[in-house]
Amino acid sequence: MAAAAIKHYLQFSDFSAAEYAYLIERAAFIKRKFKAYEKYHPLSDRTLAMIFEKASTRTRVSFEAGMYQMGGSVVHLTTGDSQLGRSEPIEDTARIISRMIDLVMIRTFEQTRIEQFAAHSRVPVINGLTNEYHPCQVLADIFTYIEHRGSIQGKTVAWVGDGNNMANTWAQAAALLGFTLRVSTPRGYEVDTQLATLEGRPKGKGWENVADPLQACAGADLVTTDVWTSMGYEAENEARRKAFANWCVDAEMMAAAKPDALFMHCLPAHRGEEVTADVIDGAQSVVWDEAENRMHVQKALMEYLLLGQQT
Repeated sequence: MAAAAIKHYLQFSDFSAAEYAYLIERAAFIKRKFKAYEKYHPLSDRTLAMIFEKASTRTRVSFEAGMYQMGGSVVHLTTGDSQLGRSEPIEDTARIISRMIDLVMIRTFEQTRIEQFAAHSRVPVINGLTNEYHPCQVLADIFTYIEHRGSIQGKTVAWVGDGNNMANTWAQAAALLGFTLRVSTPRGYEVDTQLATLEGRPKGKGWENVADPLQACAGADLVTTDVWTSMGYEAENEARRKAFANWCVDAEMMAAAKPDALFMHCLPAHRGEEVTADVIDGAQSVVWDEAENRMHVQKALMEYLLLGQQT
């Protein structure tokens, strides 16, 4: 009998709406156990390799703590302490590492690097972040919205800021899960339509560009943003600071949204740049729940990739 195909999680569109419904339910179950201090070790004797070509705080802590809490072990690698930093072909690294561990999480630059790795891996590979996509973060954000407000289907999400990996991932999620995404970016920083579109669907399905950020927030159920300058684009910092001056999420934008609208930010945040302090530290902000929930959804994700659906 042929071996089952390995399932990877490289972008949000890799899973179906039904799979996301399961993961959301499973994450809630796992989180309840965590909050009740109940041991839950389904990944005992399993090992996660975490490969960082981009530095991280939340990604490392959430995956590492999550894997230990599920009973597994973790190996932490960077380009400085592995052959990846010495020009070993990524295909060879994938072949070797995947013979020794059970699961790989990679945080890197171009999406093609993680796709290359996955193509030569014998175990599931998870995208911890690439220049193009950040699926684990958006999964956590959607879980957080559901925790606070119920189903996200039919709701409106306003993305204010850079048309980056987070915006691309939100666009895929909107088309897949049935909510509307309004994207407002300065001219020249728009979402890459090809990256944001689900394969086989019309371009822009589920999301729309709105030039005025205040209009994008009007009547929104959720307002979300990210730093103006993502990792790897630091040379553009001053130019971006000028271009994005009118894309700071402030009290006026939140007032334009629905009265019970939530504010999210994937962090780290720069108060006074992409968001004002009164918004991120205000009553509508759920950024700390959102940050914690990275761990819970990733625990559900790792369990699913290694063990399949649990009953």
